[in-house]
Amino acid sequence: MKKLRLFFALWPPLGAAEALRAWARRVRRKTGGSAVRARNIHLTLAFLGGTDSTALSAIAAAAARVAPRDFTLTVDEPGYWRHNQIAWAGVRSVPAALDDLVAELRAALVAAEIAFDAKPFVPHITLVRKARPGFNLPPLAPIDWPVRAFVLVRSVTGTEGSTYEVARRWG
Repeated sequence: MKKLRLFFALWPPLGAAEALRAWARRVRRKTGGSAVRARNIHLTLAFLGGTDSTALSAIAAAAARVAPRDFTLTVDEPGYWRHNQIAWAGVRSVPAALDDLVAELRAALVAAEIAFDAKPFVPHITLVRKARPGFNLPPLAPIDWPVRAFVLVRSVTGTEGSTYEVARRWG
């Protein structure tokens, strides 16, 4: 059986992705490291990891039971995690619609007996990996990210690293 590396995510519109990528380039200049490619920018809702391809229909059926929400995510909180050397952008105020979406999606996965990483949800967008510590993050002007759908994403590893492909969309 073929294993697929999968996760559910919010996928930004082009304008939000470009603004996040521009901030990531400023961070990378200060910290070194590797900025996430614009086409890979996302906010993970539930990480499934290595999953048998035969489970795709069950995963899609579970997600189909989740009502997509329309809301605006305001990305306005820069951050850095020293333990894994990641610079990220998050939100100061988590919309109730986002918390509800994550809770409903994770409950549908549990009900369908689909394994996922059940760590508490911390809304963030990884933007720079292997960022050296000891720097001040540049300011992050608020970025409005209209959310109308959530997606199932497949991670494909190639010669240039991982590429994320939207496999399914709900909403």
